[in-house]
Amino acid sequence: MPVTIRQATKNDEDALSRICLLTADAGKSAEHLHDYPELPGLVYAVPYVNLPTTWGFVLEDESNGDVVGYILGSKDTRAYEAHAREIWWPPLAEKYPPSIAKKPGDVYYTNLLRNMYTIPQSNIDFSPAHLHIDILPAFQGKGLGSKLIKTAVQYLKEEGLDGIWLGLDPRNTGARLFYEKLGFKQIEGAPDGNQLGLKFADLRV
Repeated sequence: MPVTIRQATKNDEDALSRICLLTADAGKSAEHLHDYPELPGLVYAVPYVNLPTTWGFVLEDESNGDVVGYILGSKDTRAYEAHAREIWWPPLAEKYPPSIAKKPGDVYYTNLLRNMYTIPQSNIDFSPAHLHIDILPAFQGKGLGSKLIKTAVQYLKEEGLDGIWLGLDPRNTGARLFYEKLGFKQIEGAPDGNQLGLKFADLRV
């Protein structure tokens, strides 16, 4: 399965949304949790090809052109939060009221859109930049996640940054091992042990 890494674009929205859904339940498919399967992607993927301060790269299957994974993020998380709070979350909150939700995933996201969390200051002190990474199961275990991380780190270094962080689903123990192997560590002073940060000088690939 030859795969190419390229920059993410707005044209990738549908693929990003699909990948997000198929990995949204601690790395497994969340299809059974939603009547509105677009919701996970509208929170964790699609904004990153629409809002200021964002960046992203995708894995493209050379055999058919399908996008099979992504790494997305913001160079300035506080600015990203402000933009999303002003222009992204309000129309989604109006379109997806909690009253429409019956399945647990939809209940969670329709409420989240009305009460979006704020990132802990400990994370911002570590680095202003954050990321999300997801790869379809058929393409996992092939070193592609490490290649995406390396690509993102090189890009962010050129943007003048020296680190990045992410929030981890505590149920996804395999992901924690993957990040720790690359050099991610728990962020000092974070409110829980699921905030992992990487200083680029510590990257192991």
